[in-house]
Formats: sequence, structure tokens, C-alpha cells
Amino acid sequence: MAGSDTKERIQAVARKLFVEQGIQNTSLRQIADKLGITKPALYYHFTSRDDLVRSIVQPLVEEMESFVDGQEQGDTQQLLADYFDLIWRHRDVIGMMVRELSTLSYMDLGTRMFVWRRRLILLLLGPDPTRAQHVAATVALGGLADCAVEYADAPAEEVKPAAVAAAAAALGQA
Repeated sequence: MAGSDTKERIQAVARKLFVEQGIQNTSLRQIADKLGITKPALYYHFTSRDDLVRSIVQPLVEEMESFVDGQEQGDTQQLLADYFDLIWRHRDVIGMMVRELSTLSYMDLGTRMFVWRRRLILLLLGPDPTRAQHVAATVALGGLADCAVEYADAPAEEVKPAAVAAAAAALGQA
């Protein structure tokens, strides 16, 4: 079995178990057993459960950093749609974070999420939003993320149009 293939299989099984049972309720033994590998084989790829969790969260962090850094103020509808797509791709990890808030301590996610949201709000509203506008943008962005988690099992093509329209409406845009 190839090393990267095994690593990806470990991450996939761990992600599924973490979402279903929670991180703290999932042992490395359960993950190894589910994969049919030994616990030492799992440790070859990940030194600890924390290391495994970080590896699962890292793609979200990297993609969000890149997304926020690459945005320019402009088309609000497009930014909301693109943000939804990003969140949708990582809905299992976001669901894992919502269900087990201790996940926010990994890679300082709680702080990073607030920074990302503030930067996106500035892109949506410009440099001096009113308090009401700021609240509306928080509802819009948070609502998009909530929809990706709440309707994770529904087809994206059903969820996205309604979610993006609702986010735009929260911002006062038709």
C-alpha cells in the first residue's frame, strides 16, 4: 500500500469517525481497526490524534487563507457564491468544529475564523460599515456556513442558490 494512499485513507476514516462520534470519543485504535491496520502503522503516518486532526483541518485553513487573500472588493453575489463553494467543500470539517468546539483550539482556528470573517466583511461592505451593516454581513456569512453544515447531505445545487440568495438579502441586495 502506498504511503500517501494510506495517509489519505486514515484521514478519510478519521474524519468520518470524528464527525459521527466527536474527536474526543474516537480513539486511534478505532481508526486503525476500521482500516484493518495496526496502531503502530497509524503512528507511522500521524504521531498523535492531534497531529491527525491538524492534518484534516489544514486544507480548510490553507484554502480559506488563499481565498481571503485573493479577494478584491467587487461583485458581492460572486463573493458569496465562491465563499459558499469553499465552505461546502469543507463542510465535514466545519461540522466537526461546530459539534466539538475544542477543535477551534487546533491551529488557533477560533481566532483565524474571526479574522477571516472581518476581512470578508470589509470586502463586502468597504472600510466603514455601520453596526447594522456589520451585523447583516455577519448573519450572511454565518448563514452560508450554517447552511453548508445543516444541509450537508442535500445536493449542493439545491442548497447553494437559496443560501446565497438569503445571504444577499441579509445584506440588503436582491
